[in-house]
Amino acid sequence: MKGDRVEIVIDAGGTPRTYEIRATRAGRRVEVTTRRGLVEVSEVTRGGTPVRTARFMSSRILALVEHPAGEVN
Repeated sequence: MKGDRVEIVIDAGGTPRTYEIRATRAGRRVEVTTRRGLVEVSEVTRGGTPVRTARFMSSRILALVEHPAGEVN
């Protein structure tokens, strides 16, 4: 849902770097997939088509924090 975001902190040779993937439009969501030493974070449409994807080596990840969007009343 719009507003979902994932923050990824990686070790970039001594200094941590922070990346953020955010669901930018209504109906999109952020999915996290782990496989074979890689973590893939994707912004996905309602139909399941990836819009943007970021891949990180799991051995370099210091923190991965998911921030769900707030409830809509």
